[in-house]
Amino acid sequence: MTDPPIGVVIATRNRADSLARTLRRLTELPERPRILVVDNASTDHTRTMVTALFPRVDLLPLPANRGAVARNLGVEAIGTPCVAFSDDDSWWEPGALARAAGLMRRHPRLGLIAARTCVGPEERPDPLNEVLDTSPLGPAGDLPGPQVLGFLACASVVRRSAFLDAGGFHPLLFFAAEETLLAYDLSARGWGVSYCPEVTAHHHPDPSPRSGRSVRMRRNELLTCWLRRPLPLALDRTRALAAEARRDPAARHVLREVLAALPAALRARRPLPPYVEEAARRVEGQHRGP
Repeated sequence: MTDPPIGVVIATRNRADSLARTLRRLTELPERPRILVVDNASTDHTRTMVTALFPRVDLLPLPANRGAVARNLGVEAIGTPCVAFSDDDSWWEPGALARAAGLMRRHPRLGLIAARTCVGPEERPDPLNEVLDTSPLGPAGDLPGPQVLGFLACASVVRRSAFLDAGGFHPLLFFAAEETLLAYDLSARGWGVSYCPEVTAHHHPDPSPRSGRSVRMRRNELLTCWLRRPLPLALDRTRALAAEARRDPAARHVLREVLAALPAALRARRPLPPYVEEAARRVEGQHRGP
């Protein structure tokens, strides 16, 4: 067992065969973490598969698809001081969870670890690794790696108390590009978010394209702006999308989605503290380049 204990939460929907591969990997880990599958109302054989093949794995079946909120429910239910997230197509390298738990123990302000991610059977470094490693926010004396405002949910480890303090993944975003808002909220509450390449996750996504994902990502990026960033910035980005929508059907789809969710975003709006807003602008400068 690790010290502090660490668990793994997986949110899934209708991916039974991929989930079985992931659970085989996770149940073989030397750390023997508690594993909780939160099933987002699957209509395939996910639930019977978990029960029949993996009796040591806990199952939390949901009556409706809750999106990323399923992870929130998993963190609440699992109870371990540290929680690693996997998707149904990702898993952790042996020893990675023990290293993550050790980092959490030695760095009390550390709220979230963004792990190094290796992609596919070729184990290619995910391009995000380099982006996080060269973060313009640099190191902090009480954190183990560069400070970041982004991560992959399926390659992250959270301190349970920090995650719950920040409110977890926001229900308005459902899925896709939901990580940035959580990084903002953790930082706004004083928790550290660090890239720690000594902690490694493996991600083997289905190569076929995911229908509608690009629309959801653009929608959620703009809604995140309305939820936390300065109003002039949110207005400018919405005007730019509206101009694009005049000639691009995909942009029109994104704009409709944003406008439908905008009243809820305004009700939940909570601007970032100035120091986090400054950090967000520096990170965006990195993405734009010189």
